[in-house]
Amino acid sequence: MKISLLTTILILLFGSILHSQTIPPDSLYLGQTPPGNIPQVFAPGIVSLTGRAEYGISISPAGDEMLFALGNWPDKRTMIMKYENNHWTSPDTVSFSTTRSAEEAIYSPDGQRVYYYAYNPPNPIGGSDLCYSVKNGSVWSEPINLGMPLNTTQDEYHPCFVADSSVYFENAAGKICYSKYQNGAYLPRIVLPSMFNDPNMAWGNPYVSPNESYFIFNSSRPGGFGGTDLYISYKKIDGSWTNPKNLGNLINTATSESGSEITDDTLYMTYVSNNNIFWVGSNFIDSLKYTNFIPYILNLIPNQTATKGEPFTFTISDSTFIDDDGNNTLTYHAKLTSGSPLPAWLTFDTITGTFTGTPSNIETLYIRVTAIDTAGAQAATNFKIMVNNPVSIDQINGQHDGVRIYPNPTSGLINITPGSFSGNNATVEIRNPEGKVILLKADQNMTSIDLTGYPKGMYILKLFNDREMIVRKIVLND
Repeated sequence: MKISLLTTILILLFGSILHSQTIPPDSLYLGQTPPGNIPQVFAPGIVSLTGRAEYGISISPAGDEMLFALGNWPDKRTMIMKYENNHWTSPDTVSFSTTRSAEEAIYSPDGQRVYYYAYNPPNPIGGSDLCYSVKNGSVWSEPINLGMPLNTTQDEYHPCFVADSSVYFENAAGKICYSKYQNGAYLPRIVLPSMFNDPNMAWGNPYVSPNESYFIFNSSRPGGFGGTDLYISYKKIDGSWTNPKNLGNLINTATSESGSEITDDTLYMTYVSNNNIFWVGSNFIDSLKYTNFIPYILNLIPNQTATKGEPFTFTISDSTFIDDDGNNTLTYHAKLTSGSPLPAWLTFDTITGTFTGTPSNIETLYIRVTAIDTAGAQAATNFKIMVNNPVSIDQINGQHDGVRIYPNPTSGLINITPGSFSGNNATVEIRNPEGKVILLKADQNMTSIDLTGYPKGMYILKLFNDREMIVRKIVLND
């Protein structure tokens, strides 16, 4: 009997559809009732057991396989469950983890690779290296080391591969790093900005969406609910990231939350809390994107110098504070770091962020500037204004009867060629950035001064006798 071409195509297409639907809908996620916006323990009594530590579940794109880790470092094993013969198998150690600690597994988009870190894998570069396994039928291969430059003699952990095969991961210091995949190779890693790697972060456990539109990680930064909390950041048009937002107290608790991953269907987030695996609906990804962003500091305000009796003006740079809702929402406030108001001579424009005034005393002001958005969220940073003595015409011209004072800037040693001051009972006076005299020395044969050990900053050097005087600004660097 002849079969038409169209019939053949339909049979092949139908067979392909049947083959791709290897698991019925009511068996997805082990047949668990999906959560809403309230997190639920994932598969209690099956995956999440009382008195046992589970970590980092990853579900295959087809939904017919899942991996999660058990145990404690340095002996963590990755377990596997499969949907076979119309039922889920019991957890068993996956092939690439039977003889070694391996965890934080994540499937590739086609489900044919699994990426993870393994302790002491084949061809080790460090103790823990980033590796992958390839699916051969129903069995995963032994670890294949991803090699350098991803792996170093240090430990690497928690890989997250995105659509273009670039990877986000952690190094041994707990810093989140990124390596771009380009022309068939990985470029040297870069450590991500401080918003992802602030000193209070602990381990970040990055999850980045395949299209890199959002970034979820855990941090113990101030302002959280306790331990490490989960945060989300969004990619901006210019390629930078927004200030991270806490996922809130429905997800974050007084204990630690970590190890997040979004399921392949984008409907749920899995994560770890109190040694159990939880899952929750992913609606927060869109909803948080449209809530207020807290302003943050991108660039510190540089210290400023002013001159006694001369007009002073300084405007804070637009790149000092960033508000991802738009910098036009910010107003500024300034006061001394002690909490006292600015001195009478110094005024501050809260809209433009401009300081103006004419100082009447030699002093150093320690100032705190705060940026506040329309929702009342704020960020603050400090800087100082050092008011010095007026500088002579000699300072402007840079020459005076053969006198040379060098090098300037200096790391400590200042050489003096006294010129016309030689043999005329010259005196050298040096004032620190606060205007206090730290050296006063009369010596007709003065040839050098050593300021090694003094704080870096702007110093005033005065060389004088009973007939003439010059004043120089001296910059002391490290």
